[in-house]
Amino acid sequence: MPERGDEFLFDQVTINIQAGDGGNGAVSFRREAHVPRGGPNGGNGGRGGNVVLRVDKRLNTLLPFRHKKHFRADKGKHGSGKDQNGAYGKDAIVRVPPGTIVRDADSGEFLADLLEPDRELIVALGGRGGRGNAAFTSATNRAPHFSEKGEQGQERRLRLELKLIADIGIVGKPNAGKSTFLARITAARPKIADYPFTTLIPNLGVAEIDERTVVLADIPGLIQGAHQGAGLGDRFLKHIERTRVLIHLLDGAADDPLADFDSINVELELYSPAVATKPQIVGFNKMDLPDAQRNFARVSAKLVRRGLQVVPVSAATGQGVPELLRGAAAILDALPAEMETPPPETMPVFRPAPDENAFTIEREPDDDGIRIFRVRGVKVERVAQMTNWAQEEGVQRTHRVFQAMGVNDALRAAGIRDGDYVRLGNIEVEWGDAIR
Repeated sequence: MPERGDEFLFDQVTINIQAGDGGNGAVSFRREAHVPRGGPNGGNGGRGGNVVLRVDKRLNTLLPFRHKKHFRADKGKHGSGKDQNGAYGKDAIVRVPPGTIVRDADSGEFLADLLEPDRELIVALGGRGGRGNAAFTSATNRAPHFSEKGEQGQERRLRLELKLIADIGIVGKPNAGKSTFLARITAARPKIADYPFTTLIPNLGVAEIDERTVVLADIPGLIQGAHQGAGLGDRFLKHIERTRVLIHLLDGAADDPLADFDSINVELELYSPAVATKPQIVGFNKMDLPDAQRNFARVSAKLVRRGLQVVPVSAATGQGVPELLRGAAAILDALPAEMETPPPETMPVFRPAPDENAFTIEREPDDDGIRIFRVRGVKVERVAQMTNWAQEEGVQRTHRVFQAMGVNDALRAAGIRDGDYVRLGNIEVEWGDAIR
């Protein structure tokens, strides 16, 4: 049986992703015979690869992430002379099963609900390539001796949550025979044994019914308090939300099958009234056993009076299984077509684009008597990160950009003095030296 820490992995996991950094631009000049003053020809760096989630219909759990939770796209190649631009970095493709909900692991923000096979979602952008010195040629500077470094790729943590997608859900008490039933009617081969909680992972199977196919999900056994998490019940109940019809499998040989039926339905109601109203058909299982045969007439009569269809079955021998499946398919066919409008959580997230030129300045705690000013902003941090601080001309250009943005004047207004330090992202420079 899986360790406690592993049994959660099938439907929820946190992964770390890193898009590729952009390649650096090159500083280069033409060196040809009879061309004593060749112009700049340093190429641009290539963009870093993105991290992309892709829906793979062959997957139905998140178990592949058990041993791999870190994904990194390739870096862009550096530019070179002769105006040769660096190649783009290769994207990292992360395959996920249909029904995967994507959230930012740190903020909890909903990002997407990935339902359609082959759908792709870019979740981390590769860094743009740095420009080579040829890109900075102008009427006033015909021979620039500086280039840009590549932009860093985005890095983030994502939480993936899975809600299985199936036409029919199979529910019931632990050891009611759900896995045996699913194994008989589909190609699924879940682990089966004669003790409760054998199934710790919901199983999906595709069954053929009179020349048509339906997808079924075996939801692990539910017990009292499941809606509050008892027996991992709250983790399993959410997989019922995307099913349309429920096969309620009863252990006909149990002491009180009717009480078991009511107990499961109470948990469904407490978890979600919408789940509790899903149509059900009852499979009275284990009819190959004498106790089930004795219980059937009494229990089925009471269920029929509640308006339920009851089919005697034996998942072990196959008795009544086709009839139960046909009954569930008939209920499914009678349901109205599902609404095309996605639920609120799947609606696109719209937000205004950030003002890249905006910035803030704050004073950080002194470091051994050194005063530090932190400048935050999309563009100001990007410019600092892509500046090659070892190239004097590049530093002078950054100074001009900051001056035009109003950063230098804002720092002076904040009280900065010679010898103080300015932090921009992971870059730290001394005021009075590099930017002034």
